[in-house]
Amino acid sequence: MPEAQRIKTKVCLVGEAAVGKTSLIRRFVQDEFDDRYITTLGAKVSKREMAFETPDRTKIHMDMTVWDIMGEKGFRDLLKEAFFHGAKGVVAVCDLTRYSTLKELDDWVQSVFNVVGEIPVVYAVNKIDLKDEVMILYGDKEIQQAVRAFEAPYFYASAKTGENVEVLFRRLGTMVLQREGIAVAT
Repeated sequence: MPEAQRIKTKVCLVGEAAVGKTSLIRRFVQDEFDDRYITTLGAKVSKREMAFETPDRTKIHMDMTVWDIMGEKGFRDLLKEAFFHGAKGVVAVCDLTRYSTLKELDDWVQSVFNVVGEIPVVYAVNKIDLKDEVMILYGDKEIQQAVRAFEAPYFYASAKTGENVEVLFRRLGTMVLQREGIAVAT
């Protein structure tokens, strides 16, 4: 049996303030949710190991370091070099109840690309548990257009219920491995 590999990777969550970046990370890393809003100042770093397998059954252990980036535009421009440097993947997060948060993601993703070049991106359309407040419609052509610009998959997710949180991070991990030339069994 092939020997297991260990890979370290850095991913950044980007998006406007209060879209749920911190909550998505907390759900992914600790499988917890807290609906109290606390503004992220600067960046917060969390870590989780994920397991993958190649077609020849080699085990890949990915130490995913997840950077939660403050959602203020001025901050993005001021400290982007320090926080985006070394990133191998991006989760671009918008809030299903605030249409403007989807429109801003192009600038966020481009800011990361300007620092590290084009890397894998996954869109998280967060807060699908708030069905009564939806402003971005399911299958909305604006979502299709936004993700097409970066050839990115997207997932409707809920940090509160956990829906699709694991799926979107796993997809990003797979994309990062594939970009490194490592095939992953599905």
